[in-house]
Amino acid sequence: MTETRPAPEAGPLLRRFADEARWGLAAVRASVLEAAYPPIGAALMDNSTFVARPWRRLRNTVLSTRRLVDDDEQVRRREADRLNRLHRRMSGTDAQGRPYDAMDPRARAWVLATLFESTVMMCRLGGRPLGAAEQERLYAEFRALLPLLGDDEDALPAALEEFWRYYDEMIGTRLEGNEAVHAVLYRLFAEVPAPPGLRDHPALWAAIRALAGPVATAITVASLPESYRRQAGLTAIPGARVLMHGAYLTAGLATEWLPQGWTRLTSVMSVLDPAHRAESGAGLLGALLHQAGRISALLDDPPAEPAGSQGQADARRSADRFFAEVMDQTGDGYVGWPDLAAMAREIATRLDMDESMEDRLYTAYADWWRELQAALDSDGDGRVAMREYAEAAATMAGPALIKVAEVLFDATDTDDDQFISAEEYQALLRTAFRHESAAGAARLTRTAFVREFLDFMAGRHRAAGYDRLFAEA
Repeated sequence: MTETRPAPEAGPLLRRFADEARWGLAAVRASVLEAAYPPIGAALMDNSTFVARPWRRLRNTVLSTRRLVDDDEQVRRREADRLNRLHRRMSGTDAQGRPYDAMDPRARAWVLATLFESTVMMCRLGGRPLGAAEQERLYAEFRALLPLLGDDEDALPAALEEFWRYYDEMIGTRLEGNEAVHAVLYRLFAEVPAPPGLRDHPALWAAIRALAGPVATAITVASLPESYRRQAGLTAIPGARVLMHGAYLTAGLATEWLPQGWTRLTSVMSVLDPAHRAESGAGLLGALLHQAGRISALLDDPPAEPAGSQGQADARRSADRFFAEVMDQTGDGYVGWPDLAAMAREIATRLDMDESMEDRLYTAYADWWRELQAALDSDGDGRVAMREYAEAAATMAGPALIKVAEVLFDATDTDDDQFISAEEYQALLRTAFRHESAAGAARLTRTAFVREFLDFMAGRHRAAGYDRLFAEA
């Protein structure tokens, strides 16, 4: 007799969907439509690592949504406060001179609108369309996130029937094809991290990704509203709609029949998370301090050789690689404040810092940026080029960077005993995708922690966790 899955637990629909692996299809599709709204696209391009590291943005979107629908009200409010702090730091003017502000309630409402509509479509294409009552419930749950974020609930229409008119109007009159849209469609799938079994075979994974990436892009394009595809100049290739229906239906059937542990979004994301390890261990922060890394092998001090030798050329290439993969978070070939702000944002998100600790972190990074400008911006153009960085990479450890390391230590040392214990690792890591045990991790002093961080940032020490946090995520 075939064993069937138990019925889903009673509870909000959104919480249930956000725990399903297939919701990743909806999140990717929604990300395209979010990026197509000019204020959101501009904020993504100017203030985040979206173009250079689109996978990180998708992962953080999933993580944030899960926190916003958590059973614990304190977790929901903490995440809403964190998002508001993040969005308040994002405003400016796009390339066409149009102002944008990430706190604009219309933009935030559109993010929720795209997630709702994409979830409805996911269910329909997956073979189990939502009934009218379920759609009403799900829409009410999405709309309830607006007051949680401090926005007016009326930023989205009150009635579902009115929502569909609003949605069609937005699709037809407000969206555009832009660089942010192309980043989702053509960079996200080109940079999917390798699953554990293929991480030691980069060439094989690159070949697989080269074949699978365009297929995933074609499926996503085919799923978009036809009116938007025409407007943005996106063409669905022949057979793409068949592939799309097959992908969504397969995901729906898998959710229905496979063991629940296999089809949870957290399970899939943890496998694709570059920090994921098959063996048990200290998890993210344990890896930060104790595991050997890919980039660090490139950054080790070269053996002494005569001036002008190949050894010096290798050292220069190592510094260039570190600059591109760690320092240049936005991928524009320079280091500026947006790059350091992206580091701060990623750390604060991963570690779920409170407002006070987050403010300390941003202040430390701002001070570090001023140090870098003073020391390395030799041409005075307000940014640091790869050449400028490579010539002085080993002398970066000034007082401000030490402050960054100390904030990281304090965020982990929750009992303020000036040691990081295994239990503190474990408690902190519950904010990430995995709940790994930190059993066996050595106690670290503040001095040891700071030294490890500085050595990594100067390229002198192996620390795979930092690599995964800054370079691969």
